[in-house]
Amino acid sequence: MQAHLLLLDGLTSYREALGLQRAIAEDVKAGNRPDTVLMLEHEPVVTLGRRTDEATELHLPDGVDVEVVETDRGGRSTYHGPGQLVCYPILDLNRHGRDLKRYVRDLERAIVRTNAAFGLDAVTYEGLTGVWMPPGGERGPRKIASIGVHASRWVTTHGYALNVELDPAPFTQWITACGLEDAQFTSMGIELGSRVTVADVRPAAAAALAEAFGLDLEEPPAPDLGEPAPPSRHEPDPIPAR
Repeated sequence: MQAHLLLLDGLTSYREALGLQRAIAEDVKAGNRPDTVLMLEHEPVVTLGRRTDEATELHLPDGVDVEVVETDRGGRSTYHGPGQLVCYPILDLNRHGRDLKRYVRDLERAIVRTNAAFGLDAVTYEGLTGVWMPPGGERGPRKIASIGVHASRWVTTHGYALNVELDPAPFTQWITACGLEDAQFTSMGIELGSRVTVADVRPAAAAALAEAFGLDLEEPPAPDLGEPAPPSRHEPDPIPAR
């Protein structure tokens, strides 16, 4: 199935990316654009999902330079920043089974496959959305990727964030990420013990996503991000992802 792959260079503000997702989603709904996958890195931002409990999850240090944005995705709070591969698949699930739980499982499978391309044996756990590194040595399970999605008329927005080479400290020091008390977070670079960049990981991530959803990805000309869109909480999100 033909699909577009948009690779945004540099750092993209969360609001700009949100506006771009919504514009593309409307085109996909109208049949004016094929399924489209955005891959990018965000400027530092804490995003709040529909189930975020701000009183218990947010504990930002005074003076920290990070934006906080409410979103319409499922799940709770998370952090995005440089060194993290963010993938926003904008897919018409009428062409992919109309099953939101299966969609999230397929995203997890793509993330596991991406890590495997670098020799990392990432895993999933029943009852927990996202991808983890399993216990090893004196270390317990460590979350390496988070998922939070939204769907309107079966067209998806939001997606996953894979920690490639960022410092995971904000996940625990700034927020209680995903509402998980005492959880450990990690990155591909930490697990590999060597440097790996988002640019290094993008090809494997695109190939894994293409395999998971039967997509033939091609790169059109880079888009104009246009004006940022304000977050919306009007449409229900049936995915309680975290």
